[in-house]
Amino acid sequence: MRICRFNDNRLGVVLGKHVHDVSAVLERLPTFRYPLPEHDPLMAALPELRTAMEELADRAEPLPLNSVNLLSPVASPRKIVAAPVNYRLHHEEALADENIHHGTNILPIDKAGLFLKATSALVGPSAGVEIRFPGERNDHEIELVAVIGRRADRVSRDEALSYIAGYAIGLDMTVRGTQERSMRKSCNSYAVLGPWMVTADEIPDPSNLEMELTVNGETRQKASTSYLLRDVATLIERASSFYTLMPGDLLYTGTPEGVAPVEAGDRIHARISGIGDMDVLVR
Repeated sequence: MRICRFNDNRLGVVLGKHVHDVSAVLERLPTFRYPLPEHDPLMAALPELRTAMEELADRAEPLPLNSVNLLSPVASPRKIVAAPVNYRLHHEEALADENIHHGTNILPIDKAGLFLKATSALVGPSAGVEIRFPGERNDHEIELVAVIGRRADRVSRDEALSYIAGYAIGLDMTVRGTQERSMRKSCNSYAVLGPWMVTADEIPDPSNLEMELTVNGETRQKASTSYLLRDVATLIERASSFYTLMPGDLLYTGTPEGVAPVEAGDRIHARISGIGDMDVLVR
C-alpha cells in the first residue's frame, strides 16, 4: 500500500496515478489531552486501520496525483535519526573536497555514529526546499528513509526490519560549514519526505533498491542501497541501542556519492525503485 498525505491534511491511498481519499479513517484514531503521545498516532494504529483504508479507497473517487499537494506522509515523527557517510564513495568525496569537509574531521560511520535532525525541518515534496543561507553552499542528498512502525528498544539486527512500517524517499538537505551536522541539516524544509510511504510488505529487501537524483535534468547521484556500509537493519539495531524508536520515527539511511549544491530555481527529481519518484522545487 502507498499512503500519502495531501492538501489540507487529507489521508490518501495512491493507486497508479491517482489518490483515493481515505481521511474518514482518521476519525478512528484516539484523541489525546496534554501531554501528547510520544509517537505518530496514525503509524501506531496502521495495522488495525489498514483493512478499513483499503475498503475506503475502493469506494473513493480517484483524484489525479498531479492535482494535489503532497505533504510529508508522516505527520508527527518524534525523532528524525540520520546516518552520516554511510556509503564508501561519499565518505571518500567528503574527505577529498574542502568545500564539503570545511576542515572538520569526517569520521566513518562506525566512529561517527548517528545524528538527529530537528522535526521542524520536515516537509513534503510539494512544499519544496527554501534555501536558508543563499551565501553558503547548500547540497542535495538523496536517501532511503525507513519509517518505524512499532516501539523498538534495543532490538537485534535479525528482528529489526519487522519494526518498520514502510519506506519513503528522503532529501537530507545540508548547509556546508563547520557547525555540527544537527544544526546544518535542521533548517526549515531541509528534511523532505515523500512522495508517499510504501508499506514494508511491498519492499521485502531494502538493501537492493536503485536510486537516482537529478537537478534540472542532470544526473547528480545514482547508486544502489546494496552499497550501504551499514544496512537498514544494522542502523535500527544501533539507533535503538541508544534510544527507543517510536511509531512514526524516521531513519534517514545515508546518501551516496555525487552530492552537489543547489540554488533557488533548481528542480530536484528523486527516484528510488519500489517507491516512486518526486519533484522538489528549490526556492
